[in-house]
This record gives sequence, C-alpha cells and structure tokens, in this order.
Amino acid sequence: MDDLVTSPAPTSGLPIGFYGILIHTPNLTTLEILENSLIIVDNNGKIQALQTGVEPGQINSIITELGYAPDVFPIKYLPRGQFLCPGFIDTHNHAPQWTQRGIGRGKTLLEWLNDITFAHEAKFADTAYARQTYSSVVLRLAHGEATRILADVCLEKGQRALVGKCNMNRHAPDWYRDLSVNESLEQTREVIRHIQKIDPDNKLVQAVLTPRFAVSCEPDLLMGIGEIAKEYPDLPIQTHFNEAQGEIEFTRSLFPEFRTETELYGHFGLLNERSILAHCIYLAEEEIQTLEQRRCGVAHCPISNTTMDVFMVAPIREYLRRGIKVGLGTDCGGGHSISMLECMRQAFVVSIARQTSTEGKDEALSLVEGFFLATLGGAQVCGLDHKVGSFAVGKEFDALEVHAINEENPGTMTPVEEEDSLSVIFEKWVMTGDDRNIAKVYIRGRSVKA
Repeated sequence: MDDLVTSPAPTSGLPIGFYGILIHTPNLTTLEILENSLIIVDNNGKIQALQTGVEPGQINSIITELGYAPDVFPIKYLPRGQFLCPGFIDTHNHAPQWTQRGIGRGKTLLEWLNDITFAHEAKFADTAYARQTYSSVVLRLAHGEATRILADVCLEKGQRALVGKCNMNRHAPDWYRDLSVNESLEQTREVIRHIQKIDPDNKLVQAVLTPRFAVSCEPDLLMGIGEIAKEYPDLPIQTHFNEAQGEIEFTRSLFPEFRTETELYGHFGLLNERSILAHCIYLAEEEIQTLEQRRCGVAHCPISNTTMDVFMVAPIREYLRRGIKVGLGTDCGGGHSISMLECMRQAFVVSIARQTSTEGKDEALSLVEGFFLATLGGAQVCGLDHKVGSFAVGKEFDALEVHAINEENPGTMTPVEEEDSLSVIFEKWVMTGDDRNIAKVYIRGRSVKA
C-alpha cells in the first residue's frame, strides 16, 4: 500500500536499531515529534523497544538489557534533517490502471469506465503483461489469474497489500465482464485460497472482497459476495460508494427497491466494520449515520474526485466529527498521481473548498490531520491499525526514512535552513517534498527501497 516502493527485492538486516527523530500521529489531532529516540526492531520486524530522550551514552546499556551484544548490534544514526515516520497507506488503488493514469480528463465517471478503463483492464487477461505491469506497479507503490499474479508479486517484493478479484458481471463489455455469477464467485474463492496458501498468516498480503460497484453487479452476485463475507469474517470488503451523481442515479434505476446505497449494500451484507468505501461524496444524513453505526471506513480520494468532469468534495470533516474512520486513496488511475504526499496536499485543497462552501462550518484539514489520514487513519480503514500506522512497542515496523536535506538532489524540496524547527522541517517535506526525499522504505523491518 505504500506507493513508494522501488527496489527489486526486500533485504533483511534484522534486528536493527535507529537513533534520532521519530514523527507520527498517535491520534487525529496530535503530532508527536520524538527527539533523541531509540527504536529497536526485532528479527520478526516488530518494534521491540522505543525510548525517547535517550542520550547517546545510554544506547549500549539499553541494547544489553534487551539481550543483544552492543559491539555488533547495528544502529543507524539519523542526523539533523533526517527522521522516521510511519509508512503511508493507500486505501484505494487500482493496480490494473497503472499505465492509464492521467487519461480521460473531462469525462464523467461512466464515460471514463466505458471509453477507457474497461478496455485497458482487459489487457490483463495476458498473464505476461500482467506480471510485467504489476511488477512495475509494486516497485513504485481484474482477472482472477492476474489478481493471483498481483498477490504473488506483492509477496515477492515484500509489499504489504490487500488484493482482491474485481467482481463485475454486467454493464461492462462482453469481452471483459465476468461471464456469470458463478464464475465471478468461484474466481473470488480461488483468489482467497491462493492468498491463504502463499501467505497463510497474512503477514504481508491479505485477500479483500471487491465488488466493483452495484452498477456492475447483479443482485445474485452481490448476495454471493455477502455469503463469502460471512464465510470469511476477517476479510475486508471494498467497493466504490456514492461516487458520482450519474452513478448514484444509475444505481437507483437498477435497484429501485432501495432508497439509498447504504440500504442496498447493507441488505447484501456488505456494510460492516471491515468495509472500505471509496469516495462517499453525496451521502444523505441517514447514510452517514449508518456508516457511523456500522463502523465502516471511508477511502477519501481527493485527486480523482476533483480532476474528472465535476469538482466533487466529500464531507470529510463531518465524517471525522462523527468518528467515522477515514484514510486517503490515490485512486490510480482515476487519480493521476500515486504519490501520497500529493494526495495529502489535494486533500487540504478539497477541505478548504468544503470550508468555503459551508461558510466555515466544516473547518479545513490541518497538517496533522492530513498526515494522520495518510498513516494511522488509513491503517484503521484497512483494519491494520493493530499492526502499523504509528510507532508503538509490539507493532510492526513499517516506516519511511526521510532525508529532508538531500545533498544529491538539493532542489527537491524547500531548503532546510539552520533556524528551522523540527516542525517546520516536517511541514516543508509534507508540502514540497517527493519520493526523492524518501531514502528508504521499511516493511516489517526490512528495507524494500534502498
């Protein structure tokens, strides 16, 4: 899910320690900048110890207390301008759309799907093309067999991911859609079984149920996916939800017995604490209440929502006010960028638009809130917050090693000046940095970008 992975394979090097600055958001409104911190990652990629305010002379004794030999234990020291933060979590990404990013501006959602997306995604019936393209996707960040290939590639590259077979048996070209309800459900089960086989403990890869959206699924297909959700009560469920006016009206014409999409998805057993609902633009009050009551998560996709034919603004402040889980999604390729930094920045723009349209009722997102949505908020939406999203003893070490001072590429972000505080350095990186400032990406303690 971290879209900044760029290496051909993960490297080991565990256990390992880091000494320097840690920055994370343990909750929506708090940014913790932990100075002189020592973090120890064990052989399993979990945080074994985390102490702040540590003097350099204390490091060896701490390592000894943990049962390691200090003279050989690897410690990476982070000087001024370098820090660790939790890895980004992209809650909504279309891997098959990797090579169509940026195509189709000015089209409505349904036009974009019919004119561009379905034909492009159909190319993944070619398994060689699927492996080649998915390798590129994972290094920088469907069909049943292609989906299994994606899961394989994620595991090979050391990438944490939720991977699902996209279900759609209508309102798509005959040469692309699932030929029957039974075929779609069986391919879904095959993907689940495959992922359970290659990663039985879900250390990195987990299956996710993926009905594309109600428009593309007959009632029997949605019912079947709901039955699978009951059969596998730990599987996340993701879908496009309340994304565009045209999509909402089309859904109502197909399912006239339901007043809202929350009624529809709830009827088929697809709305619960494991649901990842992408977009959520035009929800009525009763629908917001349903999301709150059922503890659903929202994947906020500010780039794609504002670069198609209509500038669509999701009421994210209202969701947060209700305690609804919210994370950020790049929505590649509806979104033109896979950068979570860019996604954060566009989320700030969208929130200002919302603040303006509500005459100040919905306050714009703060820097801290935006960073929370990109890290721990996304983990909560994906059901991974017990594992990742912030730094705590017992959690797995998914982290970015940020070099705000980049001597090789000094023009990559706003220059760091001598008088800059740590909070100013952090803000400069969030608002002007890019992947060139991310020296390493760690997933379960292993470096996957070197």
